[in-house]
Amino acid sequence: MKKFVPSIILIGLLIATYFMYNKQLGAIPILLLSFYLFYIVYTRIKVNKTTK
Repeated sequence: MKKFVPSIILIGLLIATYFMYNKQLGAIPILLLSFYLFYIVYTRIKVNKTTK
């Protein structure tokens, strides 16, 4: 289940980007997507540092 949650969030944000971009609001979901991707990378780097 943990593997499906990030993909569902990414798909949801991509769909939101598509619909909101047509209404000139595309920056909002792209900003949320960048925060989410930053969080994913940060947690993976943190896990890699603790395993060394």
